[in-house]
Amino acid sequence: MKKIKATSLRWVFYVSQRFSRIDQRSRFAMTSVLPAVGIGFGVMALIIILSVMNGFQLESIESILEISSYHIRAIPDSDEDSVSLLNQSLQEPMITSINPFYEAQGLLVGRNGRQSAALIRAIDHRQMYNDEGFAKQLQIYSGNFDLYTSRSIVLGSTLARNLGLRVGDSVNILALSGGADVDLFSENRVFTVTALFSCGYGDINAAFAFIPFEDGKELFGKNAVPTYGIKISNKDHDERVMQKLSTALDSVHFESWRTFNRSFFGALRVEKNILMMLALLIFVVVAVNIFNGMRRMVYERREEICVLSALGSSSGNIQLIFIMQGLIIGLSGAVPGLILGLFMSVNIDEVFTLIAKASYFFQYMSASLFNPESLSYIIRNSTYSFYAGIPARVYVNEVVFITLFGLLSAVSAAWLASTKVLSFKIAEVLRDE
Repeated sequence: MKKIKATSLRWVFYVSQRFSRIDQRSRFAMTSVLPAVGIGFGVMALIIILSVMNGFQLESIESILEISSYHIRAIPDSDEDSVSLLNQSLQEPMITSINPFYEAQGLLVGRNGRQSAALIRAIDHRQMYNDEGFAKQLQIYSGNFDLYTSRSIVLGSTLARNLGLRVGDSVNILALSGGADVDLFSENRVFTVTALFSCGYGDINAAFAFIPFEDGKELFGKNAVPTYGIKISNKDHDERVMQKLSTALDSVHFESWRTFNRSFFGALRVEKNILMMLALLIFVVVAVNIFNGMRRMVYERREEICVLSALGSSSGNIQLIFIMQGLIIGLSGAVPGLILGLFMSVNIDEVFTLIAKASYFFQYMSASLFNPESLSYIIRNSTYSFYAGIPARVYVNEVVFITLFGLLSAVSAAWLASTKVLSFKIAEVLRDE
């Protein structure tokens, strides 16, 4: 294609506008309106879906990193290594906190003999105060995080509900994993519930129980090895911190949050990629519609195209007319979709609240008309309230990619359809007409 001059662009843009105005009053109106609506809907839907999914995933990821896995785990071989690890951590400016803990699996027995498996973690009672991330993610909604007292325990919300327990109740650790000096079954490991917590990851709520560090040292046996959970100022610098610590402490085993949670994070990544691929099919369908409509438009405008060619216009400039129409269609859909998508993502809590109210209203009206006896059983769907509480996370790179993909799908379809221009024979078309 020859280099396009500014004067050529002006008349190309003028002709493209003329074609668009004529098409809006002809049977080609839907050819441009429906694809623009489809692109706008696709951009808006993808931005909202990914923003909500980002918020949901980050809530889970942050809960896992701050409560469960930490940024770095360190397992020393001896007490001397533990002391060296603590001293070395004080010299590393990127480390914000380091907390020892014991961990074992157990079977808890609650009220009326109700049982549930749990991951029992013995932590220092000061962790709630010297670990900001832990305190932020571990939301105490009943009682106080009191692990100063021996034989006290803090339970996750779902775990407590499964056991039928509240603050002040007693729970027995019936079965406990450990070494040879740990009783597998015992009726004497009775703890008092001092607090119930909730976080953004359901598995932690359903499985975690915290007990005092000294109780863990006593219950888990002499062979139990403490693990040190290390928090750093930026979790993405974990490899750098691990390398420094490993160089100074070669007898200590370190593990990053990336490897510890590899399978879970991998599943989240695959889930997000598949969802994006499925949602991007919207643009593929729209592009096919633009291609078919534009190809028909090119064929029915073959007389105008040949007249322009006869007047000296190049095939590239004529092709650019239709490509510019595809660009206009893409912009007409992508820009409103971008604005609506960002607006709804920022106000996602109000959107879900509105959906919940509308859903309840239609259910109530339907029941009033067709089944008045069931009105007392109609309640609002709690799922919408749950989603409304998840903060949407909007990433600029994802928004730019989605918008450009929607725009380029229209331009590419118009370009493919306009290649028909290159095959027209001017003399044959004008002779037939």
